[in-house]
Amino acid sequence: MSNNDRAGFDRASQDNFELIAIRLPVIATFVALIAGLGFGVVLAGGGIAQGLQDFIALVGTLWLRALQMTIIPLVASLLVLGIAQMIAAARAGAAAVKFLLLVFGVLIAGGIFTALVMPLVLQAVPIPEAASGFMAAVPDDKQQVPGILDFAASLIAPNMIAAAAETAMLPLTIFFALFAIAIAKLPANQNATMLGFFHALANAMLMIIGWVLWIAPIGVFALAFGVGMRSGGGAFAALAHYILIISAMGGFILVLAYVIAFALGGINPLRFAKAITPAQAVAVSTQSSLASLPAMLDSATRLKLRAETSEFVLPLAVAIFRSTSVAMNLAVALYVAALAGIDVPVSLMVVGILIAVIISIGSVSLPGSISFVVSIGPIALAMGIPIEPLALLVAVEMIPDIMRTLANVTMNVAVASAVDQGGADTATD
Repeated sequence: MSNNDRAGFDRASQDNFELIAIRLPVIATFVALIAGLGFGVVLAGGGIAQGLQDFIALVGTLWLRALQMTIIPLVASLLVLGIAQMIAAARAGAAAVKFLLLVFGVLIAGGIFTALVMPLVLQAVPIPEAASGFMAAVPDDKQQVPGILDFAASLIAPNMIAAAAETAMLPLTIFFALFAIAIAKLPANQNATMLGFFHALANAMLMIIGWVLWIAPIGVFALAFGVGMRSGGGAFAALAHYILIISAMGGFILVLAYVIAFALGGINPLRFAKAITPAQAVAVSTQSSLASLPAMLDSATRLKLRAETSEFVLPLAVAIFRSTSVAMNLAVALYVAALAGIDVPVSLMVVGILIAVIISIGSVSLPGSISFVVSIGPIALAMGIPIEPLALLVAVEMIPDIMRTLANVTMNVAVASAVDQGGADTATD
């Protein structure tokens, strides 16, 4: 692929898929979580009127519902845009095709690792009993595990409106994935019209969810207050347990990056570690893959990757690839399932991996808090796992997000080295 073709693809990606920037009160939300738990613990002995408790619970419930109401339209629009962007990338040449194959390979490997290892980890290091307080707002409906024929039938919904009303994420995801592919086949003017609509819809939904998350300190405080009253000081230990377990699943992707750089990129692990360290330092300090892009390009230069490869693959990776998304997002869903006492069968594990892979395409460029809700909500809904605890867990996402960004940046450079190893015919097609 020529440099002009690559430049054209980069400009098209920036012009057609740019989403509005949203500034979120991440630190304030985290502080509100701690304060809410603390006040709940202190006042658990009956030092607060029941009417006030009910009012605080109502505030938390309303905020949670406001968070839920944008999930389906936002996921649908981001999915269409993400798949359209990936299709455009696939048309960009052999290097892009090899990159996309690696992307799907890493995402699926992360999902399989979490599905196999997460239950074993939770058996070895059980969730603290105090964490049960996080489930108080969850309905008591028992999970219905479908048979294989019922599961196959559920893949296609005869009425998308009804499926949306029932938050049936699997058929909705399949429908919008097919819809995005169909849009890519339309004439150029119709394609632009449809993508423009979904671009506007995505930005409108992002604006709404941005408003909801802007008042997250209030909603999180209200929810955390109730958890603190029910769980006592053990709620803090439960959150620490959650953070460590989820971050450990992201650690697999970090290690896998070194394996890919060695096995597919032909780079000695010690040399790769030395070259990638500056980019990792930026990743940890900024928690932004985009902000780490210049450092990633510098690491690629240190590794003597060809400029035409790194200058194409790394910006593309930042645009459509978040290597930890499937492993860590599925881990969050499985953690909540264990918290709720739900036994997840193999069929639903497969569903979770499938949804996580597809959803990851459309949520890469979002801020961590929004991506957390948009990415994990559909996975949990598709697997029959309650999403209510996500409203509190989003408040501590800033800590696992360090691992997410660290592993993502490391994997981006590793994948670039693997693409570069393909030879001149791959990089310059």
